[in-house]
Amino acid sequence: MQDPSHFELDLDLDRHLDLERLLADAYLKGLEEMSVAEVRERRDECDGVEDSLSVLRRLVQGKLDIVLADLERRAGGFAGGALAQVVEQLPTILSEGGRSSNGRGRLRRNIAPDVNFRQLTAELDRIMDVDASAGLLGLGEQEVRNIAEALHDLEQKVSIRRTAVQDRIDNLQAEIVNRYKSGAANPADLLAGPEDDGPAPALR
Repeated sequence: MQDPSHFELDLDLDRHLDLERLLADAYLKGLEEMSVAEVRERRDECDGVEDSLSVLRRLVQGKLDIVLADLERRAGGFAGGALAQVVEQLPTILSEGGRSSNGRGRLRRNIAPDVNFRQLTAELDRIMDVDASAGLLGLGEQEVRNIAEALHDLEQKVSIRRTAVQDRIDNLQAEIVNRYKSGAANPADLLAGPEDDGPAPALR
């Protein structure tokens, strides 16, 4: 873990998840001229990145919950052993999404994280491994506060990127819907698509 007195969390989200390309203006440029298949491919690509960011956000929230529990323990708000209880509950915290929901009510898919996402979470664990409460107990209160602030900032960074990707998904999905509504695309094509595209009424 980094020196907590000069703690920074600088995960390169853009490099690991190719966000610079996905969020560039050029990604949606000429959208009206793209084929439906190409629009769907880009939407699915953004879906996968949004899933990765959502899981990463839960991981960060879980670590932040542990650090905040330690600060509350130091302030006398928790009985002895409460921090260890938070650590034990971490799988539940992560599965339920921490302190906040999915945001836009999107259905969460069961994804198999790709290599870039695994590298990103490995980098997070290398920089900030607070899953073992013993590591926090040996730090001063200000050091723990520095860690909490860094985790909070990272959560905000991930949330901002995630919202931007969601906007991309909305734009791409709206284009697909418009194609079918206008008759520019054949709804029968949906039945011939991949199984994970969903039922035809969903215009996926």
